[in-house]
Amino acid sequence: MFKRILIANRGEIACRVIKTARRMGIKTVAVYSEADRDALHVEMADDAVLIGPPAAAESYLVMEKIIEACRKTGAEAVHPGYGFLSEREAFARALAEAGIVFIGPNPGAIAAMGDKIESKKAAAKADVSTVPGFLGVIEDERHAVKIADAIGYPVMIKASAGGGGKGMRIANSTSEVAEGFGLAKAEAKASFGDDRVFIEKFIVDPRHIEIQVLGDKHGNVIYLGERECSIQRRNQKVIEEAPSPLLDETTRRQMGEQAVALAKAVNYDSAGTVEFVAGQDKSFFFLEMNTRLQVEHPVTELVTGIDLVEQMIRVAAGEKLALKQKDVRLTGWAVESRVYAEDPFRNFLPSIGRLVKYRPPLESSVDGITVRNDTGVQEGGEISIYYDPMIAKLVTHAPSRAAAIEAQATALDSFYIDGIRHNIPFLSALMLHPRWREGKLSTGFIAEEFPKGFAVRIPEGEIARRLAAVGAAIDHVLGERKRQISGQLTGRPVQRERRRAVWLDRAEIPLDVAREAGGIAVRFVGADGAAGNPHLLVSPWTPGDPVWQGTIDGHLVAMQVRPIPNGIRLAHQGYEVAVNVFTESEATAARLMPIGAKTDTGKKLLCPMPGLVVSIAVSEGQEVKAGETLAVVEAMKMQNVLRAERDGTVKKIHAAPGATLAVDALILEFA
Repeated sequence: MFKRILIANRGEIACRVIKTARRMGIKTVAVYSEADRDALHVEMADDAVLIGPPAAAESYLVMEKIIEACRKTGAEAVHPGYGFLSEREAFARALAEAGIVFIGPNPGAIAAMGDKIESKKAAAKADVSTVPGFLGVIEDERHAVKIADAIGYPVMIKASAGGGGKGMRIANSTSEVAEGFGLAKAEAKASFGDDRVFIEKFIVDPRHIEIQVLGDKHGNVIYLGERECSIQRRNQKVIEEAPSPLLDETTRRQMGEQAVALAKAVNYDSAGTVEFVAGQDKSFFFLEMNTRLQVEHPVTELVTGIDLVEQMIRVAAGEKLALKQKDVRLTGWAVESRVYAEDPFRNFLPSIGRLVKYRPPLESSVDGITVRNDTGVQEGGEISIYYDPMIAKLVTHAPSRAAAIEAQATALDSFYIDGIRHNIPFLSALMLHPRWREGKLSTGFIAEEFPKGFAVRIPEGEIARRLAAVGAAIDHVLGERKRQISGQLTGRPVQRERRRAVWLDRAEIPLDVAREAGGIAVRFVGADGAAGNPHLLVSPWTPGDPVWQGTIDGHLVAMQVRPIPNGIRLAHQGYEVAVNVFTESEATAARLMPIGAKTDTGKKLLCPMPGLVVSIAVSEGQEVKAGETLAVVEAMKMQNVLRAERDGTVKKIHAAPGATLAVDALILEFA
């Protein structure tokens, strides 16, 4: 077994590999760019080597620097994680020439399956059904349009060397192919150093299901069940689960056996994933094979009990698989949410900055419920503009799908992040979505269910009452602390009135609140002014805690708590709302306060996130129509097209290509 391995990656996956290596008694070496000098993976590793500037093309993607770091530290093997150099045949060969073991498949398997174009050719040769498409070299935009016209719309433009949603565009028309081709090539070049793309038919209402395979260097290959990855946004997976609610045992076996046959055809000898597009009728077509560890591998680990990183290391060291296919058992259900540094209320645009607070839910395994959080950040760390915006992968495992979803919803409500915007409100809302809970999924789920994006929602009904009750309970605890401050006037005790007016923003909910029976009792007031039956809130919450966790009438509830002027802000199940708790006299005065008007920015194009201006598509004095491209801004390896929201004339341009802009920086004005 290896004594020291180097992880040629950063962030969450580097930390993940370090944990398993440490458990196996293997020393680890981290590599880092100047932007990652204080990163968690650098702190966790036994040794660390600086490999260059922040840009991945000058650090994490430079093979020579990785190999030199191995020589410098005595690392015998390299785990590439995912992304960066993980699917580069040349990297595996360069390591072999340097006498260093690649913890991944052999270069021949990478060449056959890692490249998306070559993998489809290999699959076709092996009589595997594939989605119709064009796998040759696409010369330019005109050639791309001609191909797309021949295949029939919609089509998918996809990076050959890609993964993780980078370099992918769905096109529904000739104009969208022309624009998407250039954007996909640019993203592919920036992310993978390879700008080749291919075009294939986009299957309508599909599901994305993938099979985890595991092979060794002795010809043994097994499959470890499937993962459903249909909940995607802009081709980027958001939620994954194992197993799939679609498959039955017969379809699972068919997909698994096909994946194993394909892996054996290319002598596959590591962990890998065969991806399929599946119809709602359980039909399936081969898409591609990822010759690396997948981001979503934890859900497979939790339902099988198999540590995939450990298996990769053992296989790379020459060991035979200790498992046979008959030994693989799927137990329970696992759900994973990807927590990203992006603002769901601003069309999911990237958010960067310092993690002023980072308090994930505690990892635990209690009463059959497991909570796991794979992360590469820590409180005080910085989310950089240079890399993928993932903060963490929150995973829950339970005996059933419903229980795993409930556990995930509670864990998300307990996940507290401040300093940047994040997608936890959206993930929380998804967990409560009826269609998700029913398992009626497709890759178009988010676009179909949130056609106008994810907007601030007004809490109503039971959710509003729950928020009001917790807000009143928190206010009551704060009031108790204030009354314990020494040096106050003494004298005859004053009976504290119970009646409160709780405002959720401007919506008012009257209630009574008092401490009773080991908790805090809340009684909602009806239209007749009478208080109803009590609801008992029990929680160990104390002032300053970022999360209120407890029970309401015995049911587990968690809410994120943020102080604001004269109140608090609660976040729960995708709702975020300012909560003010008033006495009757305070409420009378508050009702007379005017509502401030918002600033009109309708005639300005503001930069929606920190980023680099790639191009300005208009000129001063030009008339534009709603939907036309105004500018392209790049952040976190993604190129974001900014379009006109309405017809107008460009009055003045304030930013130029190459400029680095802060969020809400002025790009241009309309007349």
